[in-house]
Amino acid sequence: MTEMDPSKKVADRYLKREVLGEGTYGVVYKAIDTKTGQTVAIKKIRLGKQKEGVNFTALREIKLLKELKDPNIIELIDAFPHKGNLHLVFEFMETDLEAVIRDRNIFLSPADIKSYIQMTLKGLAFCHKKWVLHRDMKPNNLLIGPNGQLKLADFGLARVFGSPDRKFTHQVFARWYRAPELLFGTKQYGAGVDVWAAACIFAELLLRRPFLQGTSDIDQLGKIFAAFGTPTSSQWPDMVYLPDYVEYQFVPAPPLRSLFPMASDDTLDLLSKMFTYDPKARISVQQALEHRYFSSAPLPTDPAKLPRPTPKSRVSDINPQDGPTVLSPPRKSRRVMPDRERFEGNSNLAEKINECDGEVRQAVGDVAGKKEHVPTSVDFSIFGSKPLSRPTINRLWVYWVNLFPHVMIFFYFLRECHLACV
Repeated sequence: MTEMDPSKKVADRYLKREVLGEGTYGVVYKAIDTKTGQTVAIKKIRLGKQKEGVNFTALREIKLLKELKDPNIIELIDAFPHKGNLHLVFEFMETDLEAVIRDRNIFLSPADIKSYIQMTLKGLAFCHKKWVLHRDMKPNNLLIGPNGQLKLADFGLARVFGSPDRKFTHQVFARWYRAPELLFGTKQYGAGVDVWAAACIFAELLLRRPFLQGTSDIDQLGKIFAAFGTPTSSQWPDMVYLPDYVEYQFVPAPPLRSLFPMASDDTLDLLSKMFTYDPKARISVQQALEHRYFSSAPLPTDPAKLPRPTPKSRVSDINPQDGPTVLSPPRKSRRVMPDRERFEGNSNLAEKINECDGEVRQAVGDVAGKKEHVPTSVDFSIFGSKPLSRPTINRLWVYWVNLFPHVMIFFYFLRECHLACV
């Protein structure tokens, strides 16, 4: 009798329940660990025949998460290959910070915002203590567990930093969270890029919408300068030496209070230090955690008491007499996609940057209580029991209407030729 394949033995340990999200390189499932009874999230990465990109990304993520053990960082429970795919087993998280921000039924008090940003900075502080840059900070990479604890996730773009001569690609982060030095093309940077992104998340919590929404790198810089004024040489001496530096028309800085009218003085002071242009003068994560903002009233809300989105209805809860309803598995919406391929310094390996990769996204509640395939089609239930009828268009008539001017030109050409011959 042949011995069972170890990878199959490990794979059989986890009972998949439903699809939580899909990306370019893999699928995330909700599953049950039959050995412990624990609910987990399994990210199945399609390796295929590629020799670079996702393979290196997955290996980097595994290596870093095995070393980064902290209450505010997602826990990697297991990793195993099976049927040509790499499976990463994470602790299950109910939702993410983006879902909290976008849910208009949730009221975020100043104490709630303080708690969320404090947990974000604590996770970042541990990363920077271990000399790791996250490089993909944004609300939907900040997961929230059943106990309200916020944890950093998606370490596919994370890198070890500290060497003064090491160069990185500047095409990291979603554009709305990219620091100005990255937008100017710097390849040598440090922890300040994570601090800027955390400040953008802080502002998003206060405004309940993305703060700086540029459509291109140039437009993103314009949005930043409109919010904080065009930086001067005294504010940022090294700015003019950056590879992609472009001079902008000077715009004076408006009062920060005009952008965040309901924020306290301590809030504005911390924001201004996190949004400092010069990365050398920008406040560090540890200094931000020691700011008086976190010790002043109101104190941060206990994570277990933080508001979270209401769980959605299960499929089994739907009354079949109400008519057919086509449900699709939840897919993670993405805001701004960075360039997928850039070279890092003098290295010959291309960094495959894809925001759909590295997702450990959990939907709020169950979407499918059974293991049957869920069709991914349009939900016509919003129109009634039947889909809308197609509009009737006489395509032949439209064709002739479009062709008529060309026919008239042709006959005119023939007439002119005939007259010239006569």
